[in-house]
Amino acid sequence: MSDVYTSILTRIRAAALAAGRPADAVTLVAVSKLQPWDHIAPVLDAGQRVFGENRVQEAMGRWSERRSEVELRLIGPLQSNKARDAVAFFDVIESLDREKLARVLADEVQAQGRAPRLFVQINTGEEPQKAGVSPGQADGFIALARSLDLPLEGLMCIPPADQDPAPHFRLLGEIAARNGLSKLSMGMSDDFETAIACGATSVRVGSALFGART
Repeated sequence: MSDVYTSILTRIRAAALAAGRPADAVTLVAVSKLQPWDHIAPVLDAGQRVFGENRVQEAMGRWSERRSEVELRLIGPLQSNKARDAVAFFDVIESLDREKLARVLADEVQAQGRAPRLFVQINTGEEPQKAGVSPGQADGFIALARSLDLPLEGLMCIPPADQDPAPHFRLLGEIAARNGLSKLSMGMSDDFETAIACGATSVRVGSALFGART
């Protein structure tokens, strides 16, 4: 497992250098969701400290005892009724995707005095089954989130599985640039090098790192 981990880190650095960026410009988010602990432990032992989880309760069950050791990112859809736990537990929430959630998160940030860094999820392919703000509504939504004093850091996307991801990654970069957002969470196991070439600052790698989920 540590050999696979080292190989992925090497590929990330090489892709960054090939894009004319610093070798350390891109953060690996190890997608630990649904993985058994015996898959995760070797990666943690090898030095990985940033992990992505899909569900609030699953993450709390897995990481509560090791919470101080890692940075945790919520990369799956967030239900409004789980916002309190998510604000309390995660360092980053990457799936801010609707006005109701923005308002609930703003209330929780005020109530708890704790603010995870936030990414707005953009549905670049405008797929009806997928969460995310449509590209045409992105600027207005970002302005709304800022009006609520939410700590927006960047944008996230999941391109359509059957399309070339590069135009979607470039679109995300354009939306971020015109809104003054510096972070781009894009690229997964099959396309992270393309995402890095398009400006990704973090890539979410699961199956290539841990193997297919059983």
